[in-house]
Order: sequence, then structure tokens, then C-alpha cells
Amino acid sequence: MEHRTFARLREVLRDCSLEPGEVVAVLSESTSRGALVEAARLAAADLGGQVFDVVVPTPANPGPVALRSTGSSIALSGHPAAVAALAASQLVLDCTVEGLLHAPELPLILAGGARVLMIGNEDPEAFDRFVVDPQLRVRVERGLARLRAATTFRVTSAAGTDLTVQLEAAFTACSWGATSGPSTVAHYPGGLVVAFPAVGTVNGRVVLAPGDLNLTFKEYLRTPVTLEFENDRIVRIVGDGLDAELLRSYLSAFDEDEAYSISHVGWGMHTGARWDALAMVDKADTNGLEARVFAGNFLLSTGANENAGRYTRGHFDFPMRGCTITLDGETIVEAGVLLGDLA
Repeated sequence: MEHRTFARLREVLRDCSLEPGEVVAVLSESTSRGALVEAARLAAADLGGQVFDVVVPTPANPGPVALRSTGSSIALSGHPAAVAALAASQLVLDCTVEGLLHAPELPLILAGGARVLMIGNEDPEAFDRFVVDPQLRVRVERGLARLRAATTFRVTSAAGTDLTVQLEAAFTACSWGATSGPSTVAHYPGGLVVAFPAVGTVNGRVVLAPGDLNLTFKEYLRTPVTLEFENDRIVRIVGDGLDAELLRSYLSAFDEDEAYSISHVGWGMHTGARWDALAMVDKADTNGLEARVFAGNFLLSTGANENAGRYTRGHFDFPMRGCTITLDGETIVEAGVLLGDLA
């Protein structure tokens, strides 16, 4: 562990309002990144937290394909005692490889009043560039307020994207990189505003263009791929290149409609995050959180959506450049650039 990683996570935990005497659980699995687990534990202890570890074995992958960047760790499956310990804590530092965001156990943990901070499974070097910025929280919460006040979310692009999301009954959330208050969850690095649409509220097409990111494959797209949506579900994947062929092959392996369905939509707001950062790291050294939050990206995600009652291990996050996002006709992102007081 590098001291600078400890120091950065200490800043983050202060931003999470960690107070002396609070019970802090550090959740990890056998394949977690040891340096991050140690840094999280020591940072929490240095701030006076009553720290304990919950360590579970990483289960075998049941197949049928390799799983990467699902946001749905299966490490807690079959461990009710571990879940109970986490639910009894005040702060949970989630250092699992995939994170608990879409894990079925997360609602049980939050129901106990715990707040959960997912610490991204990233090369610690990435954290050097993600300082705690109070203004990021202000802008992200402002973006969330705009989203919650809207009824229609529309995204278009010069590449041909034209997708409409009806926001009635959508679950909306944000993360600036810290968690505050009981039963809340966030991820670090942060800078994201998202909506989990209700059933049957998403229609149109998304054109993934060269330079957009596929964070399950940890790659940039080289060839255009069109995803056509009807009532939340991808009904056609159009494209002649390898990117389209790989998507069709991977999604078909799950043999379930949920893998083809919308998980969430949103946009990135972290002005310090870079879309090109993925080019500088090996696949095993990143879970792609920086790519999810770079300012002005449109984030399209497919797979698990608890708000719509859908669970699946098939999950894709596609941060896209150059898109225009409107809320009830008001443009908040124009051709990939945040506008007004969101910038």
C-alpha cells in the first residue's frame, strides 16, 4: 500500500462524515485488491472508526461467459451472517471486485441503516487524480434536482442516436464520490447522475460510435453499432464489424430477456475524469469508474434494474461522447459538453 492511497481515502472518508466511534465494516473478497482493502481499513481507523473486516471467498463463476464490470458482486451469496454484520454497521466500505450496486443483498444492508461506499477496483494511481471537490457535490446534486423535476429524458447525437426515456416512476440517484446519511450508497470515484427507468418507458435507438466505451469488455469501440430499443429491450443489434458481433455473441449467452433490457441512463459530471484514461491501463487494473463519470458523457447501461424488477448477470456500461441530452426539452448537455451551472 502506498501512503498516498491511504491519505486520499482518508479524505474521502472525512467527506463521508465518518465520526470517531462509528462502526465501520470493510467488505472484501479473496480476489479483492489488497492495497485498497488495507488503505480503506487504516484510513477508517485513523479517523476513529471501530473497524472490522468481513472477508468472503470469491465464488466460482457459474458461466456461461466471463463476467466483468457487472456492478453485482456475488461474493455475499449464501452468507446471511456476513450480510447481518454489514447491516449492523454504520458505514460499509465495499472493496469487492464488482461492487454491490446491483447485488440482491444491498437492500438488506441498507435497510439496517448502514451507508455504503463502493471503492472502485481501480489501480491506486487513478485515485491520485480524484481529489475531494466540494463543488462537485454541488453540481451533481443540482443535476439530480433537474432530473427529478423532469418527465422526459431524450438523448440524440450526430451519429444517429435518438432515445427517449419517460421518467415517471423512475428511480433517480447521484454520486459525487461520498455517501452521507443512513441507508445511502455511493461510489468513489464519483460524479454521476442516473435514472433507473420503470417498465416500458424506453424507446428509440442508440448508435455507439468509434471512441465510445464498452466497459464490460474494457475497450473502445472501433466500428459503429446500433442498438434498437422497444419498451426497454434491445430488439436489434445492427452492425457489420467485430464490435457488433461480440455484443450479439456475449448477450446471447445469457439466454434471458433481462440481459437485453435497460438498466439505467445518465450523464457524467467529473471535469477531472478523462475518457482516454482506459487506454493507459491493463484490463485487470480497472473497473472503469473514471470512464463512467467523465464530464458530458451519456452513460447507457443495460442489464439489472431493480426499479423494474429485473436482475441479471449480463450487464454493459457504455459511456458515449458527443451526445446531446435534454430534460423536458431543455438542453443540459450539448454534443458532449455540460451547459450552464452544471458545467
